[in-house]
Amino acid sequence: MKHVFIVNPCAGKGKNRSANIIKPMIEAYFSKNGGDYEVHETSAPYEGIDFVKNYPVGDDIVRFYACGGDGTLFEVVNGAYGKENVQVAVIPLGSGNDFIRLFGNKEDLVNVEAQVNGTPVQLDVIKCLGKIAINQCSMGLDAEVCAGQAKFKKLPFLNGEAAYTASLLYSFIGKMKSTFTVQFDDNEPFTAPTLFCYCGNSRWYGGGYMAAPHAMPDDGLLDFVHVKKNIMRIKLLGLINKYKRGEHLDWDITTFTRGKKMVIHSEKPAAVNIDGECEYVTDCTFEIVEKGITFVIPTTSWYFDRVEKGIICDHKPMK
Repeated sequence: MKHVFIVNPCAGKGKNRSANIIKPMIEAYFSKNGGDYEVHETSAPYEGIDFVKNYPVGDDIVRFYACGGDGTLFEVVNGAYGKENVQVAVIPLGSGNDFIRLFGNKEDLVNVEAQVNGTPVQLDVIKCLGKIAINQCSMGLDAEVCAGQAKFKKLPFLNGEAAYTASLLYSFIGKMKSTFTVQFDDNEPFTAPTLFCYCGNSRWYGGGYMAAPHAMPDDGLLDFVHVKKNIMRIKLLGLINKYKRGEHLDWDITTFTRGKKMVIHSEKPAAVNIDGECEYVTDCTFEIVEKGITFVIPTTSWYFDRVEKGIICDHKPMK
């Protein structure tokens, strides 16, 4: 097996901070244990996609480690998608690291030995606008917030969660007038003033907001959340913390369902968020690709134990 570490030197707020953390750990592990490995530092946004996509893969397995935040994972997943004999792992060094929250604490997962000896499993992914999301997609206010989060993250002392909250409060001023026509699978479409639509393959985004509290990335279903815009802004402000804790599914303005595909039409261009990558469209589709990626769960993860005990779900995935 070839181990290829894709390191984003700008992850975690600080030039070369992530590289300075992980490179000595990689070198120490392979110096002691041997093995075929390579370290590649990305040089520009999205360069990691092309590097992974064009990396030569033969009959032997190549495991790509996304060493950075959710953006680095997005690049590695989009480069690896559709390639044979390829696996994806994550060494979380970013400020958000939302996807890995289901698998363990950041401190436990920044462990080269645990990653190298981890268990490969097949996870679902989401296809949208020619891109692949392993975590989530959304459209509406929260996508507008995501688009603004990148600006707030540049400010000193604002990490992923704080930057998301700051952008959320800012967006309340003028990003709440969307009317969407929404269709879940083959059900009848409906049109409504919409706060946001969320499609979850896993549970968290925005630096710790639990938008899909029941989502599992291997169950062959996506968790769809539609929230209507029919209450005053001041009342919505009071609901932010409940939303962050995942307590929004029983609101009378919320529709929650599971399915394979969500289709959205907007009367005017609106932000769409694909694992933190944002653009403006009038039409988009969030659609599942079952078992679309081979993902490595490290030995330090609590995932298998919590699944077995029924703590995070009431069934046993990974069959």
